Amino acid sequence: MRQDWIPFACAAVPRYTSYPTAVQFHTGIAEPAASDWAASVDHDDPISIYVHVPFCERLCWYCGCHTSVPNGYGRIERYLDYLHKEIELWASRLGPHGGVRHLHFGGGSPNALSAEDFVEVSEHICEAFGLLPEAEFAVELDPRSLTPERIAAMAVSGVTRASLGVQTLAPNVQQAINRVQSREMIAFAVEDLREAGIPAINMDLMYGLPHQSVDDVIDAACFAAATGADRVAVFGYAHVPWFAKHQRAIDSAALPGVNERFDQADAVTETLTSAGYAAIGLDHFARPGDEMARAASEGRLRRNFQGYTTDPCETLIGLGQSSISAFRQGFVQNTKDRRAWEDAVREGRLASEKGLKLGAQDRLRGRAIEALMCNLSVDTAAVCREFGLAEDSLDCALERAQPLEVAGLCAIDGRRLTVPEEARTLLRTVARCFDEYVPRANAEPRHAKAV
Repeated sequence: MRQDWIPFACAAVPRYTSYPTAVQFHTGIAEPAASDWAASVDHDDPISIYVHVPFCERLCWYCGCHTSVPNGYGRIERYLDYLHKEIELWASRLGPHGGVRHLHFGGGSPNALSAEDFVEVSEHICEAFGLLPEAEFAVELDPRSLTPERIAAMAVSGVTRASLGVQTLAPNVQQAINRVQSREMIAFAVEDLREAGIPAINMDLMYGLPHQSVDDVIDAACFAAATGADRVAVFGYAHVPWFAKHQRAIDSAALPGVNERFDQADAVTETLTSAGYAAIGLDHFARPGDEMARAASEGRLRRNFQGYTTDPCETLIGLGQSSISAFRQGFVQNTKDRRAWEDAVREGRLASEKGLKLGAQDRLRGRAIEALMCNLSVDTAAVCREFGLAEDSLDCALERAQPLEVAGLCAIDGRRLTVPEEARTLLRTVARCFDEYVPRANAEPRHAKAV
């Protein structure tokens, strides 16, 4: 990495899976707004649904997700009892709509659910909201607890895409993050999923983990390509022990430095693109025939709380603790507290604890950020025209980007801003130029470093 880029790489920057980000959510927008916004969804508009399963059989120390080890299935059964009630609550608030186009189970580990319970929850969602025949049904999976019964349950339920958490194949790195799984285990999982009729396989990889080397990330990327993964997501480890307390188990002295992290990210990109994958946005890769690659080439790629997506739906319903729902008016997030979530559902209330109503500037800047994050380029004049505004309405962001242009992180041509391929890893840094909520220089960090 260029040495003059190090200050940019070390700056804390949001991931921009939404704009404004969840840091700006507040309790002034909660359950009443969620109910009103849900009721206003157009009758013909399709929706998306995200189901959060906040349980893992074993806790990975790198994880920043809202999850825990249940220590027995009783806690999961109780959670599912309330989840079924919450499904009914949202279905009653929504009223008529165009059906579910995307259904996504995340966590945690959705395969913490028993085979029977996974089928039951899936069927309930399909009955309550109406899963469209062409819908994508995606599930995030932990290969370590992926049994034949669970695979069969997913196949019966209509899962079309499985995302395997591989992260790393290096034994010493796996030990350091408390996620030990052999490449044979993962390869067998891929084979079993395909034999069950689940057509699309994703793999999640990571760089920047303790003791991880460039050779380690190349090995994992080669493995993903060799197994024929349709999509590969490559996330930089975000060391935020002030937020995710279990990350304190990771030896910070063993973490790669910023130059090493940049080299690892570059090595993954080179390995996967050489294997025929198309680079998608910041950190995704897809085979040319995959729908995500087609969406990217056709300008249809989107970005939401699950990352890059082909999902065009304006409405996203989040089910379960901590999940986030999105509407054209704004965002609402369920409480993370188990008792508060249960109390709300039991009393017939949506468990939305906080959120944000979108203003005109939020929509404008959010559209520009999404375009840049998806395409590495944004025509700010075109974005302004889309919102019926003067073409110079985002010139202030272009002015903020000028020092980045001098540093080689972007190029400005009239009102088009473009990030060059060599600066792809610092894409979020350029996107921040459009962010009205950038904190003070001396503020407490709320996000991970850019690289």
